Amino acid sequence: MTSDLTLAGSKCPVDHHDNRDTAPAKCPVDHTSSQEASKDGSNSSRPQRQHPAVDPHNRMPATPEQQAANGQQGALSTARTVSTIPRAERYQSAGDSVCPALHDDDGSGKEKQGTGTEAHKKDMWIYPSEQMFFNAMKRKSWDPQERDMRYVVPIHNAVNEKCWNQILEWEQMHSATCGAPKLLKFEGRAHDLTPRARFFSLFGYQKPFDRHDWTVDRCGKNVRYVIDFYEGKRDPRNPQAPSFYLDVRPALTIESCWDRMRRFVGA
Repeated sequence: MTSDLTLAGSKCPVDHHDNRDTAPAKCPVDHTSSQEASKDGSNSSRPQRQHPAVDPHNRMPATPEQQAANGQQGALSTARTVSTIPRAERYQSAGDSVCPALHDDDGSGKEKQGTGTEAHKKDMWIYPSEQMFFNAMKRKSWDPQERDMRYVVPIHNAVNEKCWNQILEWEQMHSATCGAPKLLKFEGRAHDLTPRARFFSLFGYQKPFDRHDWTVDRCGKNVRYVIDFYEGKRDPRNPQAPSFYLDVRPALTIESCWDRMRRFVGA
C-alpha cells in the first residue's frame, strides 16, 4: 500500500534536494542507543547538561524534557498532541520503541485536543511537544532552528497518522478475527534498505530517506509492517508544501504474501 501525503500550508524546513547526496533526512528521535549522545561533549563550546535517563520502551527521556535547552533564544510550546494510534497493553514487554513518543506524564506541558477522558488518553500514543523535539535534535548534535519547530512537529505527527491509517487498511482484511488492532512497537531502520527499495534503486529510482518497522498487536498476534519514506511529488500550485510518499506493507511472511496478493487483485 503506497500513499502520497502533501501538507498544504506548511513549508518543510529541511532542504531535501541539497542533502540528497549527504545525510538522509530522518526522525530526530534516537532510533538506536542514547549512549552515543551521552559521550564526551568536549567538541562543543557550550556547557553540556547531564544526559537524562532514558525510557527503554521508546529511547526517549524517562521524564519528558520540557525545559529550554542551553542557548535557546525563545520559548517553544510544551503542548503535546495525543495521537489516534491505540497503544497495545503489553507494550512494556515489547522492547525499544521510537516516535511517536510515549509518556503518560507530560512533564508540566499541556495536551491538545484528541483526547477524551484521562483513561482514553492513556490508551493512545502521545507525540512529543515542540520543546521535546528541539531537545531531541540537540541531543543528536543536529542544528535545529527554533522557528522550524512549528512546522516540523505537525509534519512528523501527520506522517505518523498517515502511516497508521495505511496499516489499518491492511488490517481490515483481518477484521473478522480482530476488530481493534493496536500499535505495539516502533523501530527505526533508516540505514537498512528493504528488498523492494534495494531492487528499485538498482534501476535508478530514489532510495527512501527513512524506514520504520511498526509491530501491530492483532489481538495477541504480533504483525510487523515495513514503511519506506520517500519524497513525494511537489504540488505545482504550492511547491513549498512538503510532500511524502509512503510505501506501507506487511513484512514478508507466508501470510503477508497472501495478503499482498489479495490486495493486488482487489479481493
